[in-house]
Amino acid sequence: MYLSEKRLVLDCARQMKQNRLVSLTGGNVSWRLEDGNVLVTPSGMDYDRIEPEDIVAVDARGRVLDGRRKPSSDLSALLYIYEHMPTVNAIIHTHQPYATALGLVMDEIPAALITVIDACHAAVKVAPYTRSSDINMGILTVQYAGDALAVVLKNHGVMAYGADLSEALCSAVYLEEAAKTFSIAMSLGKLPLLSYDDIAAEAEGWKSYGQ
Repeated sequence: MYLSEKRLVLDCARQMKQNRLVSLTGGNVSWRLEDGNVLVTPSGMDYDRIEPEDIVAVDARGRVLDGRRKPSSDLSALLYIYEHMPTVNAIIHTHQPYATALGLVMDEIPAALITVIDACHAAVKVAPYTRSSDINMGILTVQYAGDALAVVLKNHGVMAYGADLSEALCSAVYLEEAAKTFSIAMSLGKLPLLSYDDIAAEAEGWKSYGQ
C-alpha cells in the first residue's frame, strides 16, 4: 500500500539527515496524500536502516491503515497541523542546531537573507516551549506560522512544511543555512536587515525560479 509514495518519504527523511538537520533517530517526515491519508516515518528508527515498508500510513484521526511499525510519537501534533493548515501537505520536524540555537535568543529569524525569503517566504517566528510528543507542538506551529513555511519550537527544533515534500525540505535546509550565516554575522556585529521593498521584490522573483 502506497509503496512508491513511501519511497519518496524515506528519500526525504534521508536527505534531512544528510543535511545534518537531525541525528540518529531524531525528527520525522510526513506527507498528506490526495486521499487525505498521511504517511509518516516510524518512531525511534535510524533513517539509514528504515525500509519503505517501515513508513506508516494513518488516516486523519491517526488510526494505522498500513505499516508494521509504530508511527512517530509526534503524530498528534502533525495531524493537528494538517487539519488546521489545509495548504500544507508535507511536514518535516527537525532538531537542526543553528535555527534552534537562534530560537533560544531571538523571537524570530528575520527575512534578512534571500534564502529565508525564497524558501521560507517570510521571517520565521519562534514559538514558546512545549514538551516533545505533545499536541501543543502542532497548536503552537499553527499559531506562530504567519506567512512563513517554518516555525522554530523554542528549546526543541523546527517545524518546516509546504505544499509537498520538496517545498518542506527546502524550507528546512535553507532556514538552517541562513541561521548559520546569521550566527556568524551576529558574532561579528549587528545583523543588517532588508527593507520591506527589497523583501517584496525578492519574494516576487522567486515565483519564476526553477523549471
